[in-house]
Amino acid sequence: MKPKKTTTRIDFSHDANLASTLNAEEPTSKTQLKAEADAQQALGVRLSELPKDKLLKLDLPDTVLIAVLDTKKITANGATRRHRQYLGRLMREIDNAPILEQLARWDGKHTAENAYFHGLERWRDRMIADTNVLAEFIALYPLTDIQQLRTLVRNAQKELAAEKPPKSSREIFKLLREVTEAAQKEIEADSDETNTDEQND
Repeated sequence: MKPKKTTTRIDFSHDANLASTLNAEEPTSKTQLKAEADAQQALGVRLSELPKDKLLKLDLPDTVLIAVLDTKKITANGATRRHRQYLGRLMREIDNAPILEQLARWDGKHTAENAYFHGLERWRDRMIADTNVLAEFIALYPLTDIQQLRTLVRNAQKELAAEKPPKSSREIFKLLREVTEAAQKEIEADSDETNTDEQND
């Protein structure tokens, strides 16, 4: 008696599921590639907004540097769009990590400077509004020329009341900047001396 033939059924469901998964991932990959291309293009545009002295510090390849500098010369909309796409392609061919790190350092410094200047502006505005604030500032920065600062504050109050240009207000800002920067340098110098003494010990 011959044995019965058994039909081996091949399960294609796994392959079908795999194909389905791959197809499902494809749009995501395209989206990711598009996002990366847009990011590279945006980085190129960001570089084109930097002054030339900063661009030179980034040590860009000549082709990228020239393309970045050319961006500022192009004004026609269609040409601008094509040039940005070209710049994006160039950016994809180089290592962006050092560029991004340097930009982050510059951004951090810029943010800190803005915060510092806003702080000086608040001091100045508070002094002009209330002369008692002068005592608060002097307590923090005792080396300030108090007589000069009082005179500038009085003049600024008169200019404000007479709706004149804020000449004294600008002078106050300048003085506050000089005083605070000098104090910061003194702190840094003391810190350096302390570190040197500790190392010698």
